[in-house]
Amino acid sequence: MNLNKNLLLTAAVLSSASLSVLAQTAAPATEKRVINIQGAPRGDLRNGPLTFTANPVKATVSSLQITAQQAVLTAPKGTPIIEAKGKRLADFSGNIQVTRGRLSAAGEKLAYSEASGQGVLSGNPSATFVPEKNDNSDPVSIKASQMSLDVDNNVSTSTGGVQLISGNQTGRADRLIFDEDRELAQLTGTPTLTRAAKGNQKELVISGQEVRALTRSKTLYVKGGVKLVQGTQTTSGDAVYYDDKKNVAYVVGNAVSVDSKSKVTLRAPASGYLEQRTDFARVSVKNSRFTIPTDPFKLRTEK
Repeated sequence: MNLNKNLLLTAAVLSSASLSVLAQTAAPATEKRVINIQGAPRGDLRNGPLTFTANPVKATVSSLQITAQQAVLTAPKGTPIIEAKGKRLADFSGNIQVTRGRLSAAGEKLAYSEASGQGVLSGNPSATFVPEKNDNSDPVSIKASQMSLDVDNNVSTSTGGVQLISGNQTGRADRLIFDEDRELAQLTGTPTLTRAAKGNQKELVISGQEVRALTRSKTLYVKGGVKLVQGTQTTSGDAVYYDDKKNVAYVVGNAVSVDSKSKVTLRAPASGYLEQRTDFARVSVKNSRFTIPTDPFKLRTEK
């Protein structure tokens, strides 16, 4: 009998220790998502909701800095707000300003969930990502119907009438994922990217099923029914790698180029590709193989 009691006691202690270790492991992620709103709130201090008003209200969560005209903190139904840390909702309204590193965003409403670590910005949201000091690359400006900022990593997701502008490039799509660390944009949902005309260079419009852009290096990887339109020239293929600084595009996979004015058609061999010089609006056939360097365009969730 005593042996059985000792075994049960040992099992209980080990189980408790395991739970403690799991709790300690989970704590950092949960703590990172907990929001801190400055000031003295109005409302039920035990059960909530709590309303914060100031000029402005200031809040922090992880690396996000938030200001607004008002914030309302609530807990899940049936849970006292003093016991709901990590599960609360914070709704900000009025002249929202959000900063994180080199990113700044604005809108009229921000709904933040501690459980998901997502802050959803709405009400004509916009964002600007600036280059590092002593970096002469172009800033990135984003507009959309809605933007979601992830506090677990430096990634934002924008949806609805998305527009991304960086220098002379303008991207449009239904959805945009922007990785601030990698300065990588993924555009999906009928995406297009337009490079504005400059000097003797005609406007260039690139479309496909998916556009990925490294905004600092001005390189693109577009795949799926790719089409490049420049003046009277239309080039199509399965994928394209475009270097805006070098003014050259490499079109691979069933690559064909048609000039509607001269009626000239160029086709790449099965083992080759088409090279399009966008500064001269000139296409040439290449018999060798070109492999698109896809690794730099991978999202952090991709291997």
